[in-house]
Parts: sequence; C-alpha cells; structure tokens
Amino acid sequence: MRDILSDLSDAMSDPDPVRRAQIQMKRPLPKRFYKEVSTDRTDEGYRILIDGRPVRTPVKKLLAVPSQAIADRLKAEWDGQGEEIDPATMPVTRLVNTAIDGVAGNFDAVFDEIVRFAGTDMLCYRADSPAGLVERQREGWDPILRWAAEAKGARFILVEGVMHQEQPARAVEAFASALSGWRDPLALACLHTVTTLTGSALLALALAEGVIDAETAWTLAHVDEDWQIEQWGTDEEAFRRRELRRAEMNVAAAVLAEVPRA
Repeated sequence: MRDILSDLSDAMSDPDPVRRAQIQMKRPLPKRFYKEVSTDRTDEGYRILIDGRPVRTPVKKLLAVPSQAIADRLKAEWDGQGEEIDPATMPVTRLVNTAIDGVAGNFDAVFDEIVRFAGTDMLCYRADSPAGLVERQREGWDPILRWAAEAKGARFILVEGVMHQEQPARAVEAFASALSGWRDPLALACLHTVTTLTGSALLALALAEGVIDAETAWTLAHVDEDWQIEQWGTDEEAFRRRELRRAEMNVAAAVLAEVPRA
C-alpha cells in the first residue's frame, strides 16, 4: 500500500497552524484513494484501517491509540474526507502522529520542556498596573496557584513585571512529580500542545486533572490579551490566528480527556 501520509507530513506536522495552512495552499491535495475506514484492537492499541490495511505515520510507524474513543475520532477524520485528503480537517491525526513519531522517542525531552515552562509560568508574572488588569489576573490566576500549592505541593512565587525570577526548586520538583502521572506519549503530546498554546504549564496540568475545562483554560490564558483588546481592539489577522490556536487547544483537550490514566 502506498504511504498515505508521505505527501502530507509537512502540512500535518508543522507546529504553527497558520504555517500549516500556508504549506497546504502551496501544494495540490492528494486524491482520496480508499473507500472504507474501520478500526480494530491489537496488542499495540486501537488501529485505523483503510480498506482493511493499517494506516502508518509519516515515519511509517503504526497509527495506533490507547482508547476506542480516540480511534473513533481518527476514523471520523479519515472517513470524512471528500474527493481529496485535506490535512486542515485532520487535527487528531496530526496530534497522534506527533505523539508517535516525535514524543514517544523523546519522552524525557518533551517532559522536561513542560517542566521548564512551569519554572517561568505566565501565571506567576503579574502586572503592577492598571488596577483593572491587576485584579483580573488575581481573580483568574490565584485559584490555579492555590490548587497547585495545596493539591500538588508546588508553591510558586509571584513576580511583578517581566524580569525573570527563579522559582523555588521544590515548587518545580513538585510540579514535575505531578506531571509524571501522565506517562503516555499521547497524553504528554496533548499537555505540551496546551502548554505552548496557553503559555502556562500550570493551566495544562489543571486541565488534565479536571480542575478547569478547556474554555476556562483558554480564558485564563488570554487575560492580558483580552484586556488589551478591550482597550484597543484587534485586527482580522490576529483574530484568525487566535481562532486557529483555540481550535488546536480544544482538540488537544478533548483527546487528553480520552487517554486512559495509568
């Protein structure tokens, strides 16, 4: 069987959703060549089958996921393609490819990167003015920091302004210990996606633990930006980028909720 993802790997793996769209627009979409999409379960997980044959990732690994619910999402993406295969409509496939081809073989590096985010977490850096923004940050972000301290033992310190402040080693270590509960490559790929899109590893962990939902995580991640929009407005390009990023985060949050907890 032809490698059904070889022509799509660039468009499906670039981390910037706008860049993916640009790559996609520069090349013709491949024609759909299959009729039936199905799933089955093996020792390696839940597979996606195209006309009875397993789908593979861009580096030719088996496309398999840890739950039937996620497999159903993949099946819906592949089944929903029309005469052409459009990567823009396959965010779950892209996320799973990232987990299998990228995270699984570099688990510790990805894990450490999320922990480093926690060491400079957005929620710890506060404005000193205007008063309305200061209050909005306090109301939105302080509950997450209290949860991290009380539930996970991760007691981070607050900083006014943007100058880097080293966080207590115990806080970072406690965060890493909490994050270690998510050892599945797909779960870590989802957490990394949420972390990078929100700028906060604490929000990503709180989302994973069910402390907040995706809508709340997105709102808390954009307290500063929303304040600026209220004062000065926004433009169409910025709005489009934001909506693309939001869609990416919603997919990661939905898949994360369906990864079985070890």
